[in-house]
Amino acid sequence: MTTPPPWAEGGQQTHAIAKNDDVVRARQLARTLAQESKLSLVDQTKFITAASELARNTMVYGGGGELRAGLVRKNGRLGVAAVFDDTGPGIADVDLAMTDGWTSGLGLGLGLSGARRLVDEFLLDTEPGRGTTVTIIKWAR
Repeated sequence: MTTPPPWAEGGQQTHAIAKNDDVVRARQLARTLAQESKLSLVDQTKFITAASELARNTMVYGGGGELRAGLVRKNGRLGVAAVFDDTGPGIADVDLAMTDGWTSGLGLGLGLSGARRLVDEFLLDTEPGRGTTVTIIKWAR
């Protein structure tokens, strides 16, 4: 189990990710929260792109799961966080999955390493047979 992000007042929103419409809703939520956290337009785009890739991964590879997202605060800084959970097969070869340029051919082509580069904090917790949890945070500058 991973440590939860430092959720700000108002807590988190939770959404199921089971079909394409859910991926679209996850992307829309990421956009709304990125705007609320006062991220720059460039940082908003980075966070939304990473969240979209991870939502699709949750659906495609994890067989569906859950998104928890919200504003976060830490040391006086405001940011936005998203946690993607699934109970799918997990990632057997994390090193390969985190290799730059590696893709299964089904995602947006960013892969986990691309999503990691787009955010300030990235935590991957996975184990074969147990599923995967990916937490991302982008902080306002």
